[in-house]
Amino acid sequence: MIHQVLCAAVFFSLMSHNPGTSVTQSGAPSGIQTTAFGQTAEGVAIDLYTLTNRGGMTAKIMTYGATVTQFHVPDRAGKLGNVVLGFDNLAPYLPRPTYFGATVGRVANRIARGRFTLDGAEHRLATNNGPNHLHGGIRGFDRAVWKAEPVETADGPALKLSYRSPDGEEGYPGNLDCTVVYTLTHNNELRIEYAATTDKATPVNLSHHSFFNLAGPGAGTILNHEMMLAADRYTPVDDTLIPTGEIAPVQGTPMDFTKSTAVGARIEQVKGGYDHNYVLTSGGASTPVLAARVAEPWSGRVMEVLTTEPGMQFYSGNFLDGLLTGIGGAYKQHYGFCLEAQHFPDSVNQPKFPSTILRPGQTYRQVTIYRFLTR
Repeated sequence: MIHQVLCAAVFFSLMSHNPGTSVTQSGAPSGIQTTAFGQTAEGVAIDLYTLTNRGGMTAKIMTYGATVTQFHVPDRAGKLGNVVLGFDNLAPYLPRPTYFGATVGRVANRIARGRFTLDGAEHRLATNNGPNHLHGGIRGFDRAVWKAEPVETADGPALKLSYRSPDGEEGYPGNLDCTVVYTLTHNNELRIEYAATTDKATPVNLSHHSFFNLAGPGAGTILNHEMMLAADRYTPVDDTLIPTGEIAPVQGTPMDFTKSTAVGARIEQVKGGYDHNYVLTSGGASTPVLAARVAEPWSGRVMEVLTTEPGMQFYSGNFLDGLLTGIGGAYKQHYGFCLEAQHFPDSVNQPKFPSTILRPGQTYRQVTIYRFLTR
């Protein structure tokens, strides 16, 4: 099975510590609104759904790429502000993949040399990231048009998005039927639930790719953000960011975030900046377990990430170069960070890593929660 349930005790004391409380504005209207967001080059209309919870928090999600374009959460004074990098119209998303806020797949992260062998058959994929395959290829799930269905739940407004990836798309075998459900809970969480089935064996590794800046997209770099990762090991990479196969301890290295540490404290010791997979202490669980906590001192915002996945990719926005201007201004190096819950990169070629192979009759499932608090 793609997810073997492993129950692990979480030994980091920070994980049981509550850094603050959710800020709410009682009486705020909640629900779902739909607006037009533009058209693709092929003339396909894209819709934007705005989810609002009872506290006034809002998440804007478009059908192109099942993408979060804006996410407004309260600071310590209760003032709402956007905390993700994105654009206020469709056009900037179309020329090339930005991955800002997108659902990435069929396989998130990298596959070495764009090839893998499954059940004796070799499959060749696009090499769209140097010599490697990245985030599903040239037209991955981030560039697909998803079918949307708004849903009202007791937990909060939700949006169910569906997509069929046909057999052979980007070189992957099997017709893959996927759903992603975003729920903006009344407890100030964005809960993301993934499911997929296939009619042929295929690798599957879906993830969410928002670039976060808890001070706001126009507030500068994220190097002062303080982060804890519940991971005492990581997967070292080669010069093309493919895992070497080793699983190494973080202790005594600049990769160590087992205690809350400023993102920029040791980043100069990491060649190119952080773009690494962390092996979560939970090892993958049947229910979401706390995997990361990030605090921004100026705004007082705190984001916790809980997941059922065994890995977490931490990316410090190394390749942002200021050429893209979105909400809040130009997106320069380290102006946003990503925490992508996932299976490990290149797992399909790494037999010692948790398997990403989904077979007919099985259902891929993943739950990741981004929870917001203040301190």
